[in-house]
Amino acid sequence: MELTPAAADLVRQLRAIHGPLMFHQSGGCCDGSAPMCYQDGEFRTGDSDVLLASLAVEGVAERVPFWMSKSQFEVWAHTRLIVDVVAGRGSGFSLEAPEGVRFLIRSRLVGG
Repeated sequence: MELTPAAADLVRQLRAIHGPLMFHQSGGCCDGSAPMCYQDGEFRTGDSDVLLASLAVEGVAERVPFWMSKSQFEVWAHTRLIVDVVAGRGSGFSLEAPEGVRFLIRSRLVGG
């Protein structure tokens, strides 16, 4: 799992405003299938979630955990996931929404 340079920049900006962060991707429809960024611990994870990665972001003191629902993880298991950011506002409670951008996942097939 990795972040594009634009996504890493946004994570640094959000960290400066909100403190430690976390991502969660639920796998629901519409915005539920996009990664949502929260203050670390604001979204409760449980047995139905997988800690996919702890992302190291230059300029951010702590790693940023990336959680995904188990059902979504099964769908993405054979792909390299890349967190990116694009213009446009998603709905939901993700911290980047007021910035006029939204996080999204790009993927690349792994193995063969």
